[in-house]
Amino acid sequence: MEDRDSRRLKIIQLQNEIIRNMTEKNLKNVGEDIWGSPNTPPPGYPKVPDVFSDSMSEEKEAEEQNKKEKPKENIEDLKKELNEYIGLDTIKKEVDSLINLVSIYKLRKEHSLPCEDLSLHMVFTGNPGTGKTMIARLMSRIYHSLGILSKGHLVEVDRSGLVAGYVGQTAIKTGEVIEKALGGVLFIDEAYALTNRGVQDYGSEAVETLLKAMEDNREDLIVIVAGYTDLMKDFIESNPGLESRFNRYMHFPDYTVDEMMGIFNLRMKKAGYELDPEAVEPLRELLEEKSEDIASFGNARGVRNLFEQAISRQANRLAGKQSISREELMLLTKEDIIPEDTKAADK
Repeated sequence: MEDRDSRRLKIIQLQNEIIRNMTEKNLKNVGEDIWGSPNTPPPGYPKVPDVFSDSMSEEKEAEEQNKKEKPKENIEDLKKELNEYIGLDTIKKEVDSLINLVSIYKLRKEHSLPCEDLSLHMVFTGNPGTGKTMIARLMSRIYHSLGILSKGHLVEVDRSGLVAGYVGQTAIKTGEVIEKALGGVLFIDEAYALTNRGVQDYGSEAVETLLKAMEDNREDLIVIVAGYTDLMKDFIESNPGLESRFNRYMHFPDYTVDEMMGIFNLRMKKAGYELDPEAVEPLRELLEEKSEDIASFGNARGVRNLFEQAISRQANRLAGKQSISREELMLLTKEDIIPEDTKAADK
């Protein structure tokens, strides 16, 4: 019979493994790259994963990766990847036009022809879940491929990652983020939060630090700010320096119901699931209902949540069965999409 310490060790191992799996799953869902592996324990000791030290280790390793120059990807491969995204038709055209502009700019420089200063800082506007972070990440790789950026990585922050709580500390905090982003793209989500809290707020210090860094590192830093359309307009107009540096705008429209159906199907395909034909129309009706308040639903983010809820319901539905076939493991039914208790509540 196992002693108490052995049982405790097994419970800790199980709990940490569950937390690790959940953390990695969430990181992958938002498209983040994960580097690193669990630390190797000394010989003779059981391997007990520590999610806190491992997370710190992965973060440090990611930072080290960002300091290194990555091989340049083929621009045609990146354009193909862009065109495979669901929806975003206007964004695809704008990105393609920007690629052409940068390519010709580079050729003119190579032929010693006069070149106007090329400002590639951008403003992304649109509701949550419309692909802004995804395109920002792709743009960092495109600019690296074209030789505009030396590393081509993406550093994503919001107000909390730039603004400190005391006078003088915000400039330091913002400067550290900028240092990490050099050679790549600094993506600031909900950037309007830096300037909409009054003149005494420390967000203005972050903006001034950012503007100076954009000027000092114009050859190897691109900044993309993102947020709701109206709020981003106010943000840019709040400071003449912002207006002069951000002159490229990309608006990300909400996904249509057909596009959200496509996103759901793509998630199923990648995860090894199939949708029961009888569940197709209920799913469409649910997405149509959710799209009436699309900003709250979250576009692609909302579709991801619906998919995860469906596979959770499927797991509960199958768990009580004695025998489960491969086909049953893959099939999402009408009940998985819209549970019975929800239908009863609607009546």
